Amino acid sequence: MGASTEPSSSPFTLRAATIADVPTILDFIRQLAEYENLLDAVTANEAVLRETLFGPKPAAEVIIAEAGTEPAGFAVFFHSYSTFHGRPGVYLEDLFVKPLFRGRGLGRLLLAAVAQVAIDRRCPRMEWAVLDWNETALRVYRAVGAKPMDEWTVQRLEGQALLALAQGSQRQAPSY
Repeated sequence: MGASTEPSSSPFTLRAATIADVPTILDFIRQLAEYENLLDAVTANEAVLRETLFGPKPAAEVIIAEAGTEPAGFAVFFHSYSTFHGRPGVYLEDLFVKPLFRGRGLGRLLLAAVAQVAIDRRCPRMEWAVLDWNETALRVYRAVGAKPMDEWTVQRLEGQALLALAQGSQRQAPSY
């Protein structure tokens, strides 16, 4: 993504995050978690974000949105992979707009920026999950043409269940 991607009439500037943005990224993560009533689930800290976002093998990328010099929102995304297409896709992990800047098109602008990354990288699709009670987000997503994947449910392994499965399969799993 270039230094700035915004329509000339937009009051917002979008840019790729840098390591200097780690405190802002962590603040956005906490604000998003609070909005989703999941603040107690946040274990990320600045050191972890520096390592995982800006270390030798970044796990995700971040777009920062600003209104002037004030951070207004962010989008976190990473590559997934489609075996059917034989190409990587883009998975939007988080999108957050501060309450002060909601209703002004910033969420759509961030979605469009991630979509442009997908197009530039020849990704055939972009996917994300949304909480079923987040009607505001769902309206935005439907307005841009997103379709729910009704046949699919998200599955998650974490904590002790993840550890137990990994330990139980050590004899059969190849080493990586």
